[in-house]
Amino acid sequence: MKKILELNPRMFRSEPMVRCKLHECKGACCLYGVWTSINEKDLIQQYAKEIKPYLLRDYQDSKLWFEDAIEDDEFIEGGFVIHTKVLRDRNHYGESACVFLGKDSKCVLQVVGLEIGQHHWFLKPFYCILHPLDLDEKGRITLDETKIILEEEGSCLRKSEIEIPLLKTFEEELRFILGNKSYQDLLDKNII
Repeated sequence: MKKILELNPRMFRSEPMVRCKLHECKGACCLYGVWTSINEKDLIQQYAKEIKPYLLRDYQDSKLWFEDAIEDDEFIEGGFVIHTKVLRDRNHYGESACVFLGKDSKCVLQVVGLEIGQHHWFLKPFYCILHPLDLDEKGRITLDETKIILEEEGSCLRKSEIEIPLLKTFEEELRFILGNKSYQDLLDKNII
């Protein structure tokens, strides 16, 4: 992943939302699949043997996990992305899902990452880790409009009675993406 060291000013706000609980997860991040860098795709395919048992029978072949088209992406290491296959899934709330969404609505890549003794995001593409955060047109980490996020049926976020700093709400993602030192520097400068 390309190191992103800037945050959109929105990320320094406090907003009335909290994270959902994992047992309530509906896999909104998996609704449309995800872009992966070429290196991320290659890493995922290196662990095909471990991933296959969790996938639908028709998608055991790792050649079926990604679309063919390669797209430009100036914000990702290598400058190119490839999209994961999106499947029709009547059981998923949007009736579509990433090929890596397990039957229990959990990410297969995350499950396998833990099984092989790595960090739970070891196999996850950058844009998966980032979700529900996103990048703005300048490549800065940001978040969609609160109203849109809270109205999303499978959202990772829920309405809160109090405003919580976004830097705290997304601490895990920001620490992972920016690194502990950069994240702590942001906290120190913004005194949350």
